[in-house]
Amino acid sequence: MTSSQGSAGRWSDLDRPPLNALALRRALVSSDGLWTSLDVVESTGSTNSDLAARADELPEGAVLVAEEQTSGRGRLDRSWIAPARSGIFVSVLFKPSVPVHHWGWLPLLTGVAAATGLAKAAGVELSLKWPNDLLVGVGGEERKTGGILAERAGADGVVVGLGINVSLRQDELPVPAAGSLLLAGAVSTDRDTLLRAVLRSLEQWYGAWVRADGDPAASGLQEAYTTACATLGRRVRADLPGERMLEGDAVDVDGDGRLVVATEGGGTEAVAAGDIVHLRSAD
Repeated sequence: MTSSQGSAGRWSDLDRPPLNALALRRALVSSDGLWTSLDVVESTGSTNSDLAARADELPEGAVLVAEEQTSGRGRLDRSWIAPARSGIFVSVLFKPSVPVHHWGWLPLLTGVAAATGLAKAAGVELSLKWPNDLLVGVGGEERKTGGILAERAGADGVVVGLGINVSLRQDELPVPAAGSLLLAGAVSTDRDTLLRAVLRSLEQWYGAWVRADGDPAASGLQEAYTTACATLGRRVRADLPGERMLEGDAVDVDGDGRLVVATEGGGTEAVAAGDIVHLRSAD
């Protein structure tokens, strides 16, 4: 893989300069920190796939960033496409020393970290849609500006990918429900600044989670996620595996990271995997 050198000759849009790989490495990679390497590539199919293929040979904390993804993937095999240098397309390799049954919290942890870091660096309030979407407000509407995909990789690793729409303009949005930090009124769309903020926040949250042996309550992660989760308190429809559908009020995120839905008749059901649609505010 060849690192992006930031050559002016490669710029197709002067409002979207390339990332400064050298400066990012100097700021983030250290012998006593989480991040052990950071590579920036001009274009690739999927940073998650590339990093997962090398998971066994790389130490924890490897970071791969792409200026453009040609086959970016979201949950449920959905595609993630955006113009070159219009967003942050990054994958990181974790090898958690915590019980495996807590690993399901990694995408939720990444969402909390990204929302926290971007709120500080971009000056935009973000909320989380369970389990893996980042939402911003655009013209009074909730819009998706980011997504997270976590995948097991190698013998003992998890690759977590994060895609964030940074400078997409209205006419560049892939679907009407999409948004970007620019459209949400960000005070900064400098991707170097935003990526540093996200990775530093991710390092802090991951460190707290590992020190708590993966316990979401003891690490403060469960409280932080429920506070930022826009799904809670909403009427939702969950499209579940096996073509089953569940509708009710989203009332909690439990200790396993599952969405707890209150159903008709006073019962509840914990949803571990599914596609969630926000219908309206709960009564």
